[in-house]
Amino acid sequence: MKEFWDERYSQDQFAYGEEPNAYLREKLPHLKAGKVLFPAEGEGRNAVFAAQLGWQVSAFDYSAKGKEKAEELASKKNVKIDYSLSGFLEESYEKEEFDAICMTFVHFDPKIKTEMHKRLDSYLKPGGHIIFEAFSKEHREMNKVNPDAGGPKDIHMMYSIEEIERNFSNYNIIELKKELVHLNEGFGHVGESSLIRFIGKKRFNID
Repeated sequence: MKEFWDERYSQDQFAYGEEPNAYLREKLPHLKAGKVLFPAEGEGRNAVFAAQLGWQVSAFDYSAKGKEKAEELASKKNVKIDYSLSGFLEESYEKEEFDAICMTFVHFDPKIKTEMHKRLDSYLKPGGHIIFEAFSKEHREMNKVNPDAGGPKDIHMMYSIEEIERNFSNYNIIELKKELVHLNEGFGHVGESSLIRFIGKKRFNID
């Protein structure tokens, strides 16, 4: 898969455009800026947007080409991001380091999905927020009709509302819904898509 992403990000055009994801652009400005983590950040469009809002941004991905383009975009926009070249289960951050975690179309191998959710949760402070958008399981059939919409081939890498409720049961749900959305993000996401959208606030532990 690393080779796939390096090849995709090697093109001059940004695979998903230079503009931030629409859901993130709508929701992130409502949070007080602090430290934010972007897993599997690719070419950096969302991380750069957060930095422009005043967030202290950390990001990781295993694609060297993605990191290169993200840093170029950050330089173009006159902001700084801390971008680590790491794969899933290789990333390393401090416990409760971040005020927010933003996951935009982050689709894990089913064997590590629950474990990665727990790892990412451990990096988030109590009271911190997750902003999440990804393809729903229903999107698999839509992707067959329109491959340009994007998304993984394995339906188990996609999401359901019940799965989000289960894996993020220690969060107060601010928003959790499945929506049909017409995506227009570069050449990678184009067309009608079924998405899961989630905003959650991590609860404080009560002993």
